[in-house]
Parts: sequence; structure tokens; C-alpha cells
Amino acid sequence: MAKGATKLRERRQLRLSVLPPASPPPFTYQEHPFGGLPSTPTGSVGPVVERLAELEKGGVLGHGADGTVYMARHRRTGAELAIKALRLRDGGGAALREAYVHLGVAAAAPDHAHVVRLHGVFPRPSCGDQFLCLVLEYVPNGSLGDVLRRRGRLPEHAIAGVARCVLRGLRHLHRLGIVHGDVKPSNLLVGRHGEVKIADFGASRHVSMRAAGAVGTHAYMSPERMDPEGFGAASPLAAVDFSSDVWALGVVLLECHAGRFPLVASGERPDWAALAVAVCIGDEPDVPVAATPEFTSFVRRCLEKEWRKRATVVELLDHPFVSGNPPCGATNEWLANFHGELPIVRK
Repeated sequence: MAKGATKLRERRQLRLSVLPPASPPPFTYQEHPFGGLPSTPTGSVGPVVERLAELEKGGVLGHGADGTVYMARHRRTGAELAIKALRLRDGGGAALREAYVHLGVAAAAPDHAHVVRLHGVFPRPSCGDQFLCLVLEYVPNGSLGDVLRRRGRLPEHAIAGVARCVLRGLRHLHRLGIVHGDVKPSNLLVGRHGEVKIADFGASRHVSMRAAGAVGTHAYMSPERMDPEGFGAASPLAAVDFSSDVWALGVVLLECHAGRFPLVASGERPDWAALAVAVCIGDEPDVPVAATPEFTSFVRRCLEKEWRKRATVVELLDHPFVSGNPPCGATNEWLANFHGELPIVRK
């Protein structure tokens, strides 16, 4: 009883001290250098899309808070693509930031194996006055979230493959100074051969950009993002931002192993207060008893609450859980063979 009362007091105190993040201030289209945004990134791989009229739009693949993703076909080559139509809210800042990150990634490596490829960006009025359209690689086997909803959990060799792919994608982004900011199962897409690709840069930014409040999915936020002052991350440091992507990956992998969201009790709703208690005050997340020592060690390195001690992406790529398994394609054969049972749904 005393322990329960203590937890209740902690939760009440946390509601006062760790408030949900406010939305970032408006970032207007007129202020942004994308007034003359190029339609096709330099060195893009695959069909060059210079006008949306070159595409035949198909059915809806998914909806999000700020837009809709459609299936599309390139009329001349027949290539399958996706169109992400982002609504321009409050001057279009969020949509423009996402396009900015996509273009930066594409310029550095147009065909990176573990980042969804960009084929074109079409600012208004090409997509209508209220939208900015991104033409993206179509990834056919749904998301890791789809896999978890259908399968419940993944075997460890498949989790190792997921970890390796995501780490390689994050290594590329971090080398460019880009924080993804929203690593979660629905933003990790499964390719034709079981490879995993990082998608959705809506919460991403370059570390040189001014941080304007925590943006992303609360359930996968690190302690220093939820409570920057309490964890000594109040000043904008690149190491803090990159470490937050590592924490999110750890939560995702633990979810893959447990078959459910791992930071709150089974059946408990992961609202802001419950998450803040679990992430900022609670003990380290439990690792399933059936997990191997290699997986346990890897996840513990990701979910170190003190961001200064948390492993980096480069360190994790050398961890035995990842380096001691077969190559990425081999470990992801399970995912490649599973795609026939998956609904193609994007969030």
C-alpha cells in the first residue's frame, strides 16, 4: 500500500514538473528558402519526376495528422511510387521542414538502402494551395507496426536484422547532422527482401536548427526529451538529440521481443503521465526472461536513462547482438517471407 501511495505522489508531482511539450511556433512559407524549391533532388535514383502530371494517382495507403499518402504509378516507366500530400498548416513550417530533411538526405545518398528514397518535391501550387507533395519510394510490405499487429512478436534473429538496418539508416542521418526524432514501428517500412527503411521525417531536424519544443511520438521519447532540465539536457547539444534516437530504437526492439508496448503494464494506456513516470522515474524497463544475454545487453545500452552513458549508433553496430548475426538480408528473411500476410497500412 505504501509503495502504491508513493508512486501516486510521484505521478502527481510529475504532472506539475514535466508538462507535455507545446507545439513549435509557426514557421511560415515566406520565411523559408524553399520559395524556389527544386522538384527533383540532385542525383535521384529511379524515375525522374518533374511534374505530378507524370504520375497516375491510385488508392489511399494511409492517413496522418497532417496529410495523406497515396499509391501512384509513373506513367512512362510503370514504376510504383507513393505521394505524400502534406497539409500546409500555420504557414507550412512542419511540411517544409520535412521536405528540407528529405532533400538533404537525398543529396548525400539518393539511394541509401535503409532510408526511404525521395523522387520529387512539389510546393504549392503544384499540389493545390493547401498542400506540399513529396514523391517517395513505394515500400511494398507495410511497416514494422503492421508486422507486430499481425504477429505479436518477432524472433530474435529477425529483431537483430531490424536493429542492423535501422542503425545503418541512423548512422547515415547522424553523419549528416540529422536527428530523426520519431523512430517507432509505423515509421520503419519493410522492403521487398525484408530490409527495413526509415521513413517519415515530420519530426526530424538538422542539429543546427533551433529546437522548438519536443516533437514526435511521446511513447518513444527519451528521459532527456521529456524532462530536459532534470536530465541535464536543457541546452541544445547534438549528442543529446542523437541519443534520443537510440533510446527510441531500444523501445522499438523491446516491443518487437515482448509483442506489446513495453514501458507500461499490459492493458495500461500509455498517456503522458504514465509514460513520464515510467521513463523519468521508474526502474529500467523489464526485458523478457526468454531473451538472450546478447539481446538484453544491447537493449540495456539503448535504454540507459543517463544520455551521457547511452551507447552511440556506431558503438551499437559493433555490439555482438548485431555483429554476431548473419548479414542483414539473411536475418531479415523471416520478414521477407511474412509479407503476404500483412495489410499495407501506413500511419
